[in-house]
Amino acid sequence: MAAMKKVLLAVAVAVAAFAVFSRHRFLKLKEIMLASREIPVKHLSCHYLQNIEYGAEDITILKNGLAFMSTGLKFPGLHSFSDEPGKMYVLDLLHPKPTPVELQISGELDLSSFNPHGISAYTDEADDSVYLFVVNHPHHKSQVEIFRYVEEDTLVHIKTITHPLLHSVNDIVAVGVESFYATNDRYFHSNALLLIAVYLDLTWCDVVFYSPHEVRVVADGLRSPNGINISPDKRYIYVSDIMDHDIDVFERQEGEQLRYIKSVAVGSLCDNIEVDHKTGDVWLGCHPNAMKLSSYNPEDPPGSEVLRIENIHSKQPVVSMEYADDGHVLMGSSVAAPYEGKLLIGSVFHKALYCLLK
Repeated sequence: MAAMKKVLLAVAVAVAAFAVFSRHRFLKLKEIMLASREIPVKHLSCHYLQNIEYGAEDITILKNGLAFMSTGLKFPGLHSFSDEPGKMYVLDLLHPKPTPVELQISGELDLSSFNPHGISAYTDEADDSVYLFVVNHPHHKSQVEIFRYVEEDTLVHIKTITHPLLHSVNDIVAVGVESFYATNDRYFHSNALLLIAVYLDLTWCDVVFYSPHEVRVVADGLRSPNGINISPDKRYIYVSDIMDHDIDVFERQEGEQLRYIKSVAVGSLCDNIEVDHKTGDVWLGCHPNAMKLSSYNPEDPPGSEVLRIENIHSKQPVVSMEYADDGHVLMGSSVAAPYEGKLLIGSVFHKALYCLLK
């Protein structure tokens, strides 16, 4: 009888401990998702970009003002307004009235399942050729497409890259004609296991360096690395750890290894990263309330938030809110790309804005 009482007591203690742990993790999950957060509305002088109806999940801008956009992303757990394959667009920010033009894609690529996500551009200094790197998720797979940009509206598909280490690529930053850094935003492919990983606060995600000669993990111990980009001097790599609400700064080392420098808290779930070519300021498209993003309700839409980090390498970087909306103008901002007083704001599944900065 005494032994039975001890067993029952142990079970009761274990159940109570699990209940306390579960409540703590549930509250922590709500905190991570910013489920109770409301932000003020702060608008700029903006208008919708023509032709962009199904999101502009990522945007990258060349020094000459050409901006590339990926649209039509279908991502597990997120809303989508379109059943059509994704597309790529380009627009010239030097034009008085910049209008996105759909890029024609040639080569051996199955466009019927094209599902573009993060993108990055690389200009070969040898001949000024422009290469566009696109994360693609056909049939929920993870691969990277490399294109060469030719003429005014054409992408020529060069190759598809797959590798076991590139198992859940979210975003990339190109550092060569066929080399790049990539973020893996999840350790498990199953959404159920992904939720468990978040619930248990597992930091098993990583950043991978790819080249035709080697592929290896160069930074790990991350919760959910999302956007990635590079400083104008090519010395530093920036990674948005979206679940940590911060931007991680790494220094490139010999052999393309990354050395962790610091993290800058941003207080929001920041998606993609763009860097001002001239000032080095870091611009972020963020989700102020991820619960609204994942459980899409048109009556209570997910909002948008754009943050800027000035002097990110100083002891006291300045983080400022440059744009904020409650979802009635723009839902689910994912990227903010600046260029000489102009700003492009893209979204996961909604529209895109062309704004003038004061």
